Amino acid sequence: MSLDMEPKILIEPDEAGVVQQLARTIEEYAKEAIDDEDVFKIGLSGGSMVKFLAEGLPMIKMDWSKWRFFFCDERVVTFDNQDSTFGLYRSQLIEKIPISESQFIKINPDLSAEAAAKDYIQKMSVFFPPDSIPRFDVLLLGMGPDGHTCSLFPNHRLLHETSLWVSPINDSPKPPTSRITLTFPVINNARACIFAATGSSKKEMIKRVLKDKDKSLPAARVQPTNGTLFWILDKDAAVDL
Repeated sequence: MSLDMEPKILIEPDEAGVVQQLARTIEEYAKEAIDDEDVFKIGLSGGSMVKFLAEGLPMIKMDWSKWRFFFCDERVVTFDNQDSTFGLYRSQLIEKIPISESQFIKINPDLSAEAAAKDYIQKMSVFFPPDSIPRFDVLLLGMGPDGHTCSLFPNHRLLHETSLWVSPINDSPKPPTSRITLTFPVINNARACIFAATGSSKKEMIKRVLKDKDKSLPAARVQPTNGTLFWILDKDAAVDL
């Protein structure tokens, strides 16, 4: 894989093209990771990414048993709550491809956000070398209308967190208020960070991130230090670039 400081902006004609390009990009990284390390470690986000993966991943041929699914952020709610990101993937993805619930590294929803974050760090540490920042093969990221990514919100103190892999947040400006989130040192250590977005409602924020490089927006702070940043967009989302 080439390592680029500038983002790779891939523009597709429509949402179906975005879904296909996203699946192809993930497939490339997955095959390389499985060849190299016999495991593929991918971080998931909620929102439209759930739909994109449910449509796109069944298109690719893969040894799915080698995949391990983590969460870029998660809401501290029960898995049957409509706000649970794992709950969305359980209902929308697991039956589409031959994977099991055991391949998902999940939070303990019975804990406080602080305890859930510590517990998640312990669960993650099984899959990464000790005493170094985790290096995910792929992190799939979303961007909210305010420019947030993961559960890292504009002007929030967690934007400056450097010591924790996973941080709790109890004052999320977007409900539910209690969550856990990966922090920027982990996000920017990934081999690939991938945003996928469609629709004209995203165009203004995408312009601010990619053209204006507005660092007040958390999504603009995603800059892999030794990896590649992808933005996979349809024409409507990319119209102002």
